[in-house]
Amino acid sequence: MDIRGQFGRLLRDMRISKGLTQEELAFRAGMNVTYLSDIERGRSSPSLTLLADLAMALGTHPADLLREIRLEGESPAGGRKRPKDR
Repeated sequence: MDIRGQFGRLLRDMRISKGLTQEELAFRAGMNVTYLSDIERGRSSPSLTLLADLAMALGTHPADLLREIRLEGESPAGGRKRPKDR
C-alpha cells in the first residue's frame, strides 16, 4: 500500500478509536468533510499544517499519525513529481 493509503487507514483507525465521525473530526480540524474522506481513502495527502490540525483534533501528537507508516517499496521520489531544474 502506498504512503497515502497507509496514512488514510491510520487516520481512519485513530478517528474511529476516538469515537469520532468524519463530520466531527472535520469540524474539529477546521476542514471540509469531503477532503477528510479523500485523505482517509488515500486519494489526497494533507499539508503539514493540516496534519497538525488533525493531530490536535484527535488529541495526539502529529508524530503519532505517522508512526506506523512503512516506507518499504516506495520509489526514491515517493511517487511525487520532482521540480524542474532551472
